[in-house]
Amino acid sequence: MNIMDKLSLAGLVPVIKVEDAQDAVPLCKALKDGGLPVAEITFRTAAAEEAIKNVHEALPDVMLGAGTVLTVDQVKRAVNAGAAYIVSPGLNPTVVGYCVENNIPILPGCANPSDIEMALSFGLDTVKFFPAEAAGGINFIKAISAPYGNMKFVPTGGISEKNLMDYLSFNKVRAAGGSWMVPGDAVKNKDWDKITQLTKQAVKVMLSLELKHIGINSASPEKAMKDAEAFCFLTGLAIKDGNSSVFAGSEFEFMKKPFRGTNGHIALAVNSIARAKWHLEMRGFAFDEESAAVKDGKMVAIYLKDEIAGFAIHLLQK
Repeated sequence: MNIMDKLSLAGLVPVIKVEDAQDAVPLCKALKDGGLPVAEITFRTAAAEEAIKNVHEALPDVMLGAGTVLTVDQVKRAVNAGAAYIVSPGLNPTVVGYCVENNIPILPGCANPSDIEMALSFGLDTVKFFPAEAAGGINFIKAISAPYGNMKFVPTGGISEKNLMDYLSFNKVRAAGGSWMVPGDAVKNKDWDKITQLTKQAVKVMLSLELKHIGINSASPEKAMKDAEAFCFLTGLAIKDGNSSVFAGSEFEFMKKPFRGTNGHIALAVNSIARAKWHLEMRGFAFDEESAAVKDGKMVAIYLKDEIAGFAIHLLQK
């Protein structure tokens, strides 16, 4: 899996400025503990190169990028220090050309059709969209995707918890860059716990796990119908009879014969199954790969291997 695919699974790239190289490792560990083993350390400070080196050596599993790279010399220094990919605010043909020739992944900043066509001429299929909000936001990306259908974007600039999902809900957006989970005062005060908590909240917003429905195992079709009717009478929900189950509204499903789970199953809807699966696997959850349902080449459902409280748990694509 290449680095762009990995960034897509991470979904959110913290963009950080490090003034003191000694802060880089605890800062990136705080991000990792919060669920984001990824960071873009910008070359806006003299500490950037050493910071990248420190993180690469101490936390080799962190996907580490070098941002605000303006010259070939900075590319060389960043890669030698351990950066896995390069990010630039604009598209400098000399910098991009060097990276392409040397098989160094790069996300050049693009903000108009000419930039995108230049990126395409270098064989790139993913670019940074910067400054995202100031340059037109998600509406611009949607509009520009019509003539450049194969291009994917990593928007950065003005993105926060409030508009994150506006971007990530569009299939041409691989990931988004942001810095709200790394506030300057927290870094200055070395408040790593605060950064971890803010990161956890950002990941929660990004994954947006929502209870879709609860499936309850019944011994027979007759029992499923009886229970569903009683529940609908209690709640006022509408009953809907199906081939394998009876629904009460869309929230409760009464199975006509025992299905997965000792007691039944719980469906959790997510924005991206692939991304949610990646993040949950980092938390130690295992999935039953044989249970995966695929539609049009994309996974739309998959079960966890283990039950929780007697219920099988599955993810469901929104």
